[in-house]
Amino acid sequence: MLETLPVAERAAAAPRGRRLSRAAPFVVAALAALALWIAPPFLDTFAVNVLTRSMIYAVLAVTVDLLWGFAGILTFGQAAFFGIGAYATAMILGAYGATPLGIAAAVAAALLAPALLGLAVGWLSFYHRSTPLYASVISLVVPIVVVQLIYSGGEWTGSSSGLVGFDVLPFEIEGYFRLAALFLIVVTLAAWILVRADAGRALVALRDNEARCAYLGLNPRRLQIRLTASLAGVAGLAGFLFANASGVVAPENAGFLFGTELVIWVALGGRGTLLGPVLGTVAIDYLAANLSGDLPFLWQLLLGTAFVAIIILLPGGLADLVGRLWRALPVGRRVPAPPRLVARTAETEATAAATPILKVEGLAKAYGSLTVLEGIDLEIRAGELVSLVGPNGAGKTTLMRCLSDGTEPFTGAIAVGGTPITGLTPNRIVGLGVGRKFQVASVFESLSVADCLRLARAPHDGLSPVGQAETLGLPQPALDVLRMTGLDRLLTRPTHLLSHGQKQALELAMVVALEPRLILLDEPTAGLTKAERTTIGTVLKALTAEGRIAAVLVEHDLDFVREISSRIVVLHQGRLVLDGTVEDVVGSELVRTIYAGGAHG
Repeated sequence: MLETLPVAERAAAAPRGRRLSRAAPFVVAALAALALWIAPPFLDTFAVNVLTRSMIYAVLAVTVDLLWGFAGILTFGQAAFFGIGAYATAMILGAYGATPLGIAAAVAAALLAPALLGLAVGWLSFYHRSTPLYASVISLVVPIVVVQLIYSGGEWTGSSSGLVGFDVLPFEIEGYFRLAALFLIVVTLAAWILVRADAGRALVALRDNEARCAYLGLNPRRLQIRLTASLAGVAGLAGFLFANASGVVAPENAGFLFGTELVIWVALGGRGTLLGPVLGTVAIDYLAANLSGDLPFLWQLLLGTAFVAIIILLPGGLADLVGRLWRALPVGRRVPAPPRLVARTAETEATAAATPILKVEGLAKAYGSLTVLEGIDLEIRAGELVSLVGPNGAGKTTLMRCLSDGTEPFTGAIAVGGTPITGLTPNRIVGLGVGRKFQVASVFESLSVADCLRLARAPHDGLSPVGQAETLGLPQPALDVLRMTGLDRLLTRPTHLLSHGQKQALELAMVVALEPRLILLDEPTAGLTKAERTTIGTVLKALTAEGRIAAVLVEHDLDFVREISSRIVVLHQGRLVLDGTVEDVVGSELVRTIYAGGAHG
């Protein structure tokens, strides 16, 4: 194994290992394509027919897995996009025949019609503050609406009888088998490359923590809409191939029942694995075709029982069982090489001291008849480390929420660098130079430390859709956070294995990696040891010392506040009651009165 090699050999072996790792999917895909290309002569006509259909369905399973398994979007709507692609193909080929122009028009319609509907469905499903449940409900409705439109289409769509007798591509049954196999391999390989690339980590990040994505400057809504539209187009192309291979399209091809079956097949195969859904779909559909004739009613019962059993016993599907068995084998596995950390020159420009980075005027916030904030006026300038203190219920976290999310319903004015933020979503406020750290560490539990940091750099560096960068460029303050907390030696470690203090440090490094002008920190030392608090304090003082960055810190620990703050603001009952130097505020009789009786606990 690499760990036992001398340093020089290990350095030479690492690039070779990476090249082999990159080539492996293409080699496997080529071997699979070769095997499927020569398979038809060894199969009977029934098997070739059924497997052709099964492989087309497996393409749909890949799209469902990308949406549900990786991006966390449970969808039943891929059947509708598949049906639209199939019907568009049948209608165009029926009207113009399988001429070059007719085939080109059918391909274009099968791709564009579902993609445009997917764009509309994505826009309806992922508006700001929508929930995953809402998106799932929309995906339930779409197949029902599409099927009703088919029933209402009369001669255009064949109503409940579907469409038959249209011209198709000039292939024999073996040709369709090979075409379906190549299409499945290409789609699966492309999906495999995507999910293992830096851009694919954004899908998992959406599933893990959509809010943190927004507060890293990513646009979750745009990512979700684009993903829905593009995969709708892929489903439409599968419909084009299905219409040609089968020579018939029917309303059930676009129906809710088929959409549900796709979800079941993905769950049984193992969502989030790609290969599991592909193999599961092919196996289940082939078995269904063989057994449904002999056991027409019992087969559905058997499939339902297997689904319930696997969901209870193997939530990760059959692929999870295979993965457990593989991990149990005494074979060496290559440990992924950590990216090389590189210091990157910060792009944040110094701001004139006379110009406030943050200006709040007359801010008020209420929940119904309960007023939480009232008459808040505040200015923060570059180089200031302002601590926001007050007892529980004073409105500190609400104030931080208003400063970082312009869609919050508040009155008054908030401006960052002179730009009003009213109506702006968190990702757009991040674009103005605001970074926010939450009280409870907000990171991506399914990703590694390096992946989390790459996502934080995405607004500056972008994310590759085809590979992983071998270097990780971070501004020096972020590197300092990593080195002071030891995270620079844990770049490949999954985030869920980190301690509470390490997660807090990672989130701070992610926020600093954004190169913000203003950092909002909500109790960053909560639950930390004294040594960890000291480290965080050192980092915060260093960040603001150069006069480029300002920080607003919500904190209950007055001793910690006294050590690091340049200014303290006191909130009490939703009002700003004191704003002054550390000495003036800490020694104030008003502060002692507010905190009397341990109200700060």
